[in-house]
Amino acid sequence: MTGYAAGIWELETDEAVRITLDLTARGRISGHGPCNRYSAPQTAPYPWFEPGPLASTRAICPDLAAEQRFLAALSGMTLAEVSGPVLILSNDSDDTLEFRLISPD
Repeated sequence: MTGYAAGIWELETDEAVRITLDLTARGRISGHGPCNRYSAPQTAPYPWFEPGPLASTRAICPDLAAEQRFLAALSGMTLAEVSGPVLILSNDSDDTLEFRLISPD
């Protein structure tokens, strides 16, 4: 996804957790959940989004359930749309994840 959405994005969520999505490395996604770091390959061309198998560290914290929900949702995303400082990931089931740009590439 680098090239059209390069930067570090933060998930917009109703939960009091901070989750980021880093799109600064070509062919990879990575980020921080409230407990762990994660990464995966991502080589699909825009507007497609197809993260490969996610790898993450395995720390335990009070927000682990929210992090696990996010990682499961991220794995199911198939499309990306960028509009200024907003990145929306979605899929055919109308699930969405919305992010705000916090640090450009």
